[in-house]
Amino acid sequence: MSGPATRRQYLVRAMAAIAAVATLVPMRRSQSANAAEATTHKVEISRFEFVPAKLRVRPGDTVIWTNRDIAPHTATGIDESWDTGEIVQSASMSIPVSSDMQTSYFCRFHPHMKAELEIESS
Repeated sequence: MSGPATRRQYLVRAMAAIAAVATLVPMRRSQSANAAEATTHKVEISRFEFVPAKLRVRPGDTVIWTNRDIAPHTATGIDESWDTGEIVQSASMSIPVSSDMQTSYFCRFHPHMKAELEIESS
């Protein structure tokens, strides 16, 4: 009689394991959906311009500036509340986007270089 009871125990354990996994799957999907919402945006610095000059972003996104010029540049909030620091030729620097950050920015070394982040509400 131990044969059927053992099979039944295996079956019950297998069903319990399937049920446990099934309850975890939706949590993983929602966590990955939140992570998928954050986007990395790229801005090229070329010919003493930020390209694109206007970029739509959301809080939680990241902006990466890459310098394609020979001269060093920065991306600095107009109010100087954020700054990438010096970005030399072929280097990149990034800044995370927050809902309260200054949206207009410029290059400290070349103040005529200006651009803007348009922050969408999440």
